[in-house]
Amino acid sequence: MKIGFVCYPTFGGSGVVATELGKALAEKGHELHFITYSAPARMGSLKSNLFYHEVRVSDYPLFEYQPYELVLTSKMVEITVAHDLDLLHVHYAIPHASAAIMARDILRAQGIDIPVVTTLHGTDITLLGREPAFEPVISYAINRSDAVTAVSESLRSDTLELFGVERSIQVVNNFICTRHFEKDADEAFRKSIAPNGEPIIVHISNFRPVKRVHDVLEIFIRIRKNIPAKLLLVGDGPERSRVEQIAKNAGVSDDVICIGKIKNPIEPLLISDLFLLPSETESFGLAALEALAAGVPVIASDSGGIPEVVEHGKSGYLAPVGDVERMSEYALFLLNNAEEMTRSKHMAKARSLDFRIENILPLYEAIYQRLTFDVHNQSEQ
Repeated sequence: MKIGFVCYPTFGGSGVVATELGKALAEKGHELHFITYSAPARMGSLKSNLFYHEVRVSDYPLFEYQPYELVLTSKMVEITVAHDLDLLHVHYAIPHASAAIMARDILRAQGIDIPVVTTLHGTDITLLGREPAFEPVISYAINRSDAVTAVSESLRSDTLELFGVERSIQVVNNFICTRHFEKDADEAFRKSIAPNGEPIIVHISNFRPVKRVHDVLEIFIRIRKNIPAKLLLVGDGPERSRVEQIAKNAGVSDDVICIGKIKNPIEPLLISDLFLLPSETESFGLAALEALAAGVPVIASDSGGIPEVVEHGKSGYLAPVGDVERMSEYALFLLNNAEEMTRSKHMAKARSLDFRIENILPLYEAIYQRLTFDVHNQSEQ
């Protein structure tokens, strides 16, 4: 099957999931065409059935803002015709699904019928969905897609609540590739962070306000008052400078290590003992799942899709948003109890196996096969 993939090519969860899904489909023999404005961060090297097509927007004097959605639409039309694509799978409702619907309509006018699968990842619903200016477009894109998936039951419920959705939405969870985690921890890296063997608490995000990174630091400060520890912050974003200032004011800046954005977050996870994710909301919590896959228990808020990933009292502990005291108590309970920590690490690893790509990939393939079968039947009638 020849599939066009449209996604954000960044380090964010949706971009990572879309890229890994495309690569896995290519490994199974499908022909994958990534259509986006730069090569996906985790794409790796091109193969005989894995392609990248750049969406390049020129500066038009008439426009104050670059018309990316229009150029993307034209690119999808071009690649569909040039490579005889069977299907378009777009990640994010806008601008990707809305552009794909327009591309599909243009192609139908040329006698080409190509189904569109839209995967909802989160902020296209939970953030943009609360903006009245976007609601009609998002609702239209969802309703006009040939199939719609959401990465968690929580996100599916939010979509049905926020939009005038008239069609079914199938939950297909995010996933991990277990082989990526089958490596030894870099002990030299760990020693450089914690030279005296201190436990390492890690947080990975884009440092947006919704991630509540200031809560991460508040939890760490409470931990640090009880035991020696190190906090490893991975990523970058608008809250980073604020967090660094809080650490300095609290006198713990020597124990807080910020390493910025990295292509592969698995390496810092493998040297860590505990993962903190006190977000205001998470549609799924891919970072938490990756922590579990590395055998790292998760302390997180009980919001959004996180409880669908982290089992409270087993692979980690959950608390209400903003309850840094309870999260600190859970963290100290694990850090001070070697037997309980070992149990949680084993259960974290075991829980992650429920989200192996081998379990998720057939769900997408079944959707593709159903849609292309329907198109084939319609063309014969």
